[in-house]
Amino acid sequence: MKNKRQAKILEIIENEVIETQEEIAQRLKEAGMDVTQATISRDIKELRLIKVMTSDGRYKYAPFTKTENVLLNRLMTIFSESYVSSDYANNIVVVKTLPGMAQASASAIDSLKQSEIVGSIAGDDTVFIVCRNEKIARKFVDRLKKLAKASSESSNILE
Repeated sequence: MKNKRQAKILEIIENEVIETQEEIAQRLKEAGMDVTQATISRDIKELRLIKVMTSDGRYKYAPFTKTENVLLNRLMTIFSESYVSSDYANNIVVVKTLPGMAQASASAIDSLKQSEIVGSIAGDDTVFIVCRNEKIARKFVDRLKKLAKASSESSNILE
């Protein structure tokens, strides 16, 4: 039953934008599985689901593999060590890094796999990131500042 339920959760989050545990519970109920919030919470932890930002600025559940987790933690450490500042103009985010570190920082940012990012380009100490709109760019700058701070304080940004 547990494996079937968890497989269904993965199917649901793959096909829909699911923001809350309550939405997962409702979809499971519609599929004939009546579960408690505590069960869903355990399933989310066991499946290593995370919340990622959608192109319209909402957050949704998504799977996160262990290999990606290790790589992302390493990239985020590099990002936090090389991050100097970030700002935005319209839908373009500019990240300043230590000299020679922009490409590594851009790789860390790209590894976040954020759908609100159209693309990025890195020079020596500057990364340009094109977001879908100005509102997303503003939020992304705030998120980068938090990531840099959190990564420098903790080796695991997902805690």
